[in-house]
Amino acid sequence: MDPRRTTTTTLLLALLALGSTGFGRCGSGWKVTWQDEFDGPAGQAPDPASWSADIGTDWGNAQLEFDTDRPENVALDGAGHLVITARKETYQGSAYTSARLLTKEKVVTRFGRVEARMKLPSGQGLWPAFWLLGANIDQVGWPTCGEIDVMEYRGQEPLVVHGTLHGPGYSGGNPITASTSLPGPAGFDQDFHVFAVEWDAGLVAFEVDGRVYAAVSREDLPAGTSWVFDQPFFVLLNLAVGGTYVGAPNAATTFPQQLVVDYVRISQRDP
Repeated sequence: MDPRRTTTTTLLLALLALGSTGFGRCGSGWKVTWQDEFDGPAGQAPDPASWSADIGTDWGNAQLEFDTDRPENVALDGAGHLVITARKETYQGSAYTSARLLTKEKVVTRFGRVEARMKLPSGQGLWPAFWLLGANIDQVGWPTCGEIDVMEYRGQEPLVVHGTLHGPGYSGGNPITASTSLPGPAGFDQDFHVFAVEWDAGLVAFEVDGRVYAAVSREDLPAGTSWVFDQPFFVLLNLAVGGTYVGAPNAATTFPQQLVVDYVRISQRDP
């Protein structure tokens, strides 16, 4: 990496830790502009005014599940949570089912704080994610639209989560990525944690439980590539089974598995 980029990132992380940029302080200086607390009776679908379900399989990552909108795969639990459930069952030619939700054309945001409080599953071959895609994806395609992975996780590594940027020239198997770990022995599957990005022009910072663990600025991009994150994005939540990132489940992976979401919130700086 260019030494100038290393210095820039180190300085950003120091400022973020101190709160000097206005980042890294989830309870101060922010106003919630959209939220879903997932209140409602057990078995109810998530709010259709905010969420749609992608129906299908693979999505370009060799995933093994068929994603549905059935209550068996995605529903409120009646206790203030959204539950995405991955099941081992034969359905539409696939060996597993799950769900993939998105706010495309319903809820978009440009900059601010995007966060979710979630409890993750565990087991080889499970791939939950909380992420953002550029709202112009249908016009320019991926990765030119940009992708911000607020939280990505391999079920076989329950102590580790990842935050990643994908864009033109730094995508797929060669993104800009960072990770953070819990001290153990309890992993992200044992309790709820808050996963967030705080995002401004030319800067994305990744957090777990209010702690910034990585920051990426425009200057950190590979030479000759472009920053594509200063535009509106929409939100996605999904629990994949298998795929290039995690591999297939093995004999020790039990089903059903659940991604439990307490809330999703978008905030902007309070003027």
